Amino acid sequence: MTATPLTIHSRDNAFVKDLRRLSQDSTAYRKQGRVWLEGDHLCSALLARGRRPALAVFSESFWPVAPEQYARAAIKNIVIADALWADISALESPARMGFVLDMPAAAALDADAPTVVLDRLQDAGNVGSILRSASAFGFTQVAALKGTALLWSPKVLRAGMGAHFALRLVEGLDVQHIDILRVPLLATSSHQGDWLHRAALPWPCGWILGHEGQGVSPALQARARLHIRITQPGGEESLNVGAAAAICLHASAAARC
Repeated sequence: MTATPLTIHSRDNAFVKDLRRLSQDSTAYRKQGRVWLEGDHLCSALLARGRRPALAVFSESFWPVAPEQYARAAIKNIVIADALWADISALESPARMGFVLDMPAAAALDADAPTVVLDRLQDAGNVGSILRSASAFGFTQVAALKGTALLWSPKVLRAGMGAHFALRLVEGLDVQHIDILRVPLLATSSHQGDWLHRAALPWPCGWILGHEGQGVSPALQARARLHIRITQPGGEESLNVGAAAAICLHASAAARC
């Protein structure tokens, strides 16, 4: 049976204020212990992974026509006046529904999992794109060092397009925390190491992807079993880290076939 919704029309409502913070403040999820999934794609991705939200939120005009899978997804439904959605959403074209998801319990690193290590990547779009590639190519864990864009921030969530729900995500790590990993580590480099297309890539493994400007830190370079370069016959100095990640992670997946 579909839960009878609570309807909100005031922009001063405490829930509306909390939702606005979740949507627009990259650190709010840490304070509230929950995240905001805005729009059909993220919500359907969550349900496809067998997970359920704490709350389902709908615009007043959308609620009467909301698909059953969304209307029945949560124990509690909340309907918000259409005029409030533009204030809540961080999107140019606000979606008409979303889920509030309780944050999963903090995970410890799995020492043997195929892993992507993010070393101080600051661009949320790059981080979300790498999460998508990790999930697509069979990696199950992402380890984010301090200085990396917050993994559950709104921009990373949108760029990840649902990959979050397929991955073990561990963030706020120091370099020494990586030492727990037993999988061999491979560090990307623009100037040293084996060419990717010729390298014998181990599986499972951990790919280390470095800061957009500085690359992988010396401390992590020293922990890598292999250093890998991507051939660039066109002569560019370097690749965007999101593009480099997709190439490297695909190469690992292809080597397994």
